[in-house]
Amino acid sequence: MESNETTELEYGYLSINHKGEELCGDHVQISKGKDGATTLVLADGLGSGVIASILSTLASTMLSRMIDGGISIEEGVEALVKTLPVARDRGNVAYSTFTVCRIEKDFNGVIYNFDNPEPVYLRSGLEKKLHYETTTIEGKAVKRAGFYFAENDCISMFSDGAVYAGVGETLNFGWSRDEIVSYLEGLYNPFLSSKNLATLLVDHCDLLYNRRPGDDTTCLSVRRRQRAPAALMVGPATNKEDDERMLSSFFALPGPHIVCGGTTCSIAARYLGVPVEASLDYIDPEVPPLSHIEGVDLATEGIITLNKVLALAKDYQGQNKCYFDWSFRQDGASLIAEKLFEEATDIAFYVGCAVNPAHQDPAYNIDIKMKMLIIDSLAEELKKMGKHITVTYF
Repeated sequence: MESNETTELEYGYLSINHKGEELCGDHVQISKGKDGATTLVLADGLGSGVIASILSTLASTMLSRMIDGGISIEEGVEALVKTLPVARDRGNVAYSTFTVCRIEKDFNGVIYNFDNPEPVYLRSGLEKKLHYETTTIEGKAVKRAGFYFAENDCISMFSDGAVYAGVGETLNFGWSRDEIVSYLEGLYNPFLSSKNLATLLVDHCDLLYNRRPGDDTTCLSVRRRQRAPAALMVGPATNKEDDERMLSSFFALPGPHIVCGGTTCSIAARYLGVPVEASLDYIDPEVPPLSHIEGVDLATEGIITLNKVLALAKDYQGQNKCYFDWSFRQDGASLIAEKLFEEATDIAFYVGCAVNPAHQDPAYNIDIKMKMLIIDSLAEELKKMGKHITVTYF
């Protein structure tokens, strides 16, 4: 993510491969320059499989590296178009098409589109038509549009696998761009992350293909969103006398407060002067039940729940298959995932390092090292998502 004080860019993408192929013929490259600008490239190699993958990777990497190296985006696009070979046996079509979007630190942006479907720009949940000018480079038409990226604006770029979705399977002529626009407008929600928007679009394409994609299909979404804090506390402090300091500092933080662990919930409730209302409802047999504490937004079991959240975080950055479960489930891990992956951008971890007597039971197979490893790993996964993370140990 690139940011100013109150808003930032959030991006995410998902690809599915042509049926029977191990490699994707589409490639996404995202780079952040020293000047604070963000460059996002989606390239689509001709055909599918290994050669398409090499061509799209080459195109997207060359373009982003040229721009990172100080070449203007116009010169970079021109150099790439001149460099890309053409397939003589396919009517002189380029070996790779691409869309490049560059958004400056001040949120002014430009899109260059070469033979990919026109990106969908949403403002307040409705399509905003961009004015494209066509430039001819080496006999090839490249479209260019400038824009100002306002708060909650969203751009979705996709490869032509999206507009061909369903051909020969569920639709006669594929999924038109107008239908994709309607679908994205219908999905619009200022709290839906870019990754999950891309996931929903690509999964619908996969459905239209009857889960047998006839082409590589990729969606790359970027939106400008409001920064939002959240705080998560797990484990009492190593020294009991530090509990008060830890809790007063934690509850002074802005945003929702998540408390994990039975002992931690008890000391938080004692500090707030309210009871812990424990639930015995196992919504998910793998995730212990929630508790309710007045003044705490979410109270869960500790390390078993956080380990599940860690697994969800790893999946989120891959094919994001678990999203279709945690997005509506009400167990502790799903609710934490929703708060940390979707809602928050700035997350403060308060980690008490006391040894939990309950974990000394060999049946649990949990020790302080494992607890620290899970928390550190979760913090790292969230950083990879572009979240701003602080971890304070007590």
